[in-house]
Amino acid sequence: MGRLCEGRVAIVTGAGRGLGREHALLLAAHGAKVVVNDIGAGLDGSGRDASPANEVVALIEKAGGEAITNGEDVSSWKGAKAMIDAAVARFGRLDILINNAGILRDRMLTNMDEAEWDAVIQVHLKGTFAPSRHAAAYWRDESKRIGGPVKGRIVNTSSTSGIYGNVGQTNYGAAKAGIAAFTIIAARELRRYGVTVNAISPSAQTRMTEGLRQITDEERAMRDPKWVSPTVVYLASEEAQDITGRVIQAGFGRIAVCEGWRRGAEVKQVAEPAEAGAHVRAMLAKVRKNSGMDGLELD
Repeated sequence: MGRLCEGRVAIVTGAGRGLGREHALLLAAHGAKVVVNDIGAGLDGSGRDASPANEVVALIEKAGGEAITNGEDVSSWKGAKAMIDAAVARFGRLDILINNAGILRDRMLTNMDEAEWDAVIQVHLKGTFAPSRHAAAYWRDESKRIGGPVKGRIVNTSSTSGIYGNVGQTNYGAAKAGIAAFTIIAARELRRYGVTVNAISPSAQTRMTEGLRQITDEERAMRDPKWVSPTVVYLASEEAQDITGRVIQAGFGRIAVCEGWRRGAEVKQVAEPAEAGAHVRAMLAKVRKNSGMDGLELD
């Protein structure tokens, strides 16, 4: 198979390390021109360092590709707009937006403070919304200009912590669940312009997951971020025009299409709380349990 993203222009946020780095490198290997966005912050969002993004750009250029560094804050309204504008100014267009940037501030709910909640929601949720909003407006205008659909792509980053739930991550999980819902709704809104919106739920060993638990060398190899990127690159290609509004888990030995909330068992409404409770208990015995972090039903 040839290069899937030949001549397409992509922005990858948080592309200096980990998943974003692998996404950027593989997109470039498949012919995309890449805006490597990263402020070079620590895991908690503090500090700035341009060197990781510059290194990715250098690797792409050494391999014969085209890339530029971008240091805008994805959670800034003006910064996100400037990032979209930079891609169009440098490469003449924008085709792909990979929302990958993120931070961690894990804490049990009883101990989490306001700043730890706000920072994670800001980077993950607003950091997905702001670039997507400005990219969507660009594609809307392009669709009007050409009088038909464009082939724009947004690939967001959710997480098993958000779609399944993980102890100690009410802030991170809430943001990632929000991103999954954002994906489904944005896909419905942007379909009219020919833009697809999907989310990836990666299973990979990165700075954000290092040290959370002990893993074997075999598990580490299976959790290499490079195993997530092929699905991302395919979703970013023109061949994926008919795939939208989906959350797809990738990495650690699998690619899986995740199923979202669905209405299960139901009864007619009742007036008495005790009767309502009896019905709820009866229905709970008939439906599937919530999934655990491994995607299987909890005991």
